[in-house]
Amino acid sequence: MENRIDLSKYDIRSDLLVENIDDNSNTNVNKISDSVSVTTFYVDDKISSNINRKVGTYITISFQDITNYEDRIIVSDVLTSELKKIISKLNLNDNSSCLIIGLGNSKSTADSLGPKVIDNTMVTRHLFLLNTNVKDGIRCVSCFSPSVMANTGIETFDIIEGIISKIHPDFLVVIDSLAALSIDRLNKTIQITDTGINPGSGIGNNRKEISIDTIGIPVIAIGVPTVLYSSVIVNDTINYLFKHISYIKNNYSMNKLVFNRNNYSKKLDNISLNDNEKEELSGIIGTLSEEEKMGLISEVLDNLNYNLVVTPKEIDFLINKISLVISNSINNSLHSSVNSNNLN
Repeated sequence: MENRIDLSKYDIRSDLLVENIDDNSNTNVNKISDSVSVTTFYVDDKISSNINRKVGTYITISFQDITNYEDRIIVSDVLTSELKKIISKLNLNDNSSCLIIGLGNSKSTADSLGPKVIDNTMVTRHLFLLNTNVKDGIRCVSCFSPSVMANTGIETFDIIEGIISKIHPDFLVVIDSLAALSIDRLNKTIQITDTGINPGSGIGNNRKEISIDTIGIPVIAIGVPTVLYSSVIVNDTINYLFKHISYIKNNYSMNKLVFNRNNYSKKLDNISLNDNEKEELSGIIGTLSEEEKMGLISEVLDNLNYNLVVTPKEIDFLINKISLVISNSINNSLHSSVNSNNLN
């Protein structure tokens, strides 16, 4: 087509590495159960320059239903294990002190993950300061939730930098809410990385980077996608429409049209209409690539100021359960003598 509009400025942001990579050569996928899997990806210098992500290890834990108690146990065990691996990889021992930072806004439910995790974190630094006889296997841990700049008027990085200069931790664990590029990952993914974090980047509200490059000590970042743009929902709906029609077309004559909320999404895996069928169904929209389609939807909604950042109606319940999983895993991974199971 001639004189196409440049849609690059309407790119939708995603904080998840798995939604930004096409090359799977550095990827390792480990299926833990029917509903839980772990994807480990290493970003080298070449990949870093292509996708604008820092060099390092990115671990994605995917799950189906964090409200299910059995799944929470599995996810917590996996997260604990992965955190221990990163701590070991960073050459941190049991005597290395840790500062846990809960990023986000406690007044906004979808952005309250960090503060919620802090509420259930085991802190011990005061015991060390009081010369209490702390038993072996307990690490010196402190925590803080700096809120957001709109509430404090202070850059989050400056607050963290000030605390670090005063208490001198050996490493940071930072928790934050993220933005997703797919409905399938909303509140169903935990990302862990040793590269640090850019608070607010997923919704275009970039704050100063928190990483070893900026604060001088290792930073382990833990994030969960709790929001997405409405344009993502529109785009995913179109794609699921193509899959739904393909499923009907392939099965209506064989009496296999079983629509069950619990397993229907699996029936739609790896099926869709072909390019000609998409064009016949939706005209020019059906001829667009995934990037072009997303860009066009974003262009329309952005210009109308309707490209809202949204979250599920049950976000209160989901945040409570996810925060319990993360705090439980942090406690178990930081303190070798702790084996907590606070997941109810």
